[in-house]
Amino acid sequence: MNANLSTHGLHDIAQMGMRVVIGVIFIAHGFGKFGNPGFGGWISSMGIPAEMQIPIALAEFIPGILLLIGVLTRISASIISIVMLGAIFLVKGASSLTGEHGYEFDLILLAVCLVVIVAGPGRASLSYALKRVPRILQ
Repeated sequence: MNANLSTHGLHDIAQMGMRVVIGVIFIAHGFGKFGNPGFGGWISSMGIPAEMQIPIALAEFIPGILLLIGVLTRISASIISIVMLGAIFLVKGASSLTGEHGYEFDLILLAVCLVVIVAGPGRASLSYALKRVPRILQ
């Protein structure tokens, strides 16, 4: 059996597509949290200090940019996975998969990040083009 599936061009396009979609989603979500007093008040009401507003925004915005360009993708997807676990268990309370406070979208984002962690950035990425980034940091 041939285990050389990742050399197919469609796999690289699929990997790039997942990276770009997740990157754009988290750039938009992270950017919206910067300087937003409503977000600071909302996380305070859940028992999370309002000072965590900037670190949460940075934990979404910066990895989103890195995923979009394809640098440090595994680390970025790991950071976003932690954010998604926080969204599922702290924010949504993991109470219901669907419905008004359902966590199905968060679970899909977590699953895509886990695929990116396992599969890596693919050949359509800046880290592949540079070829100087160690594999563990891709």
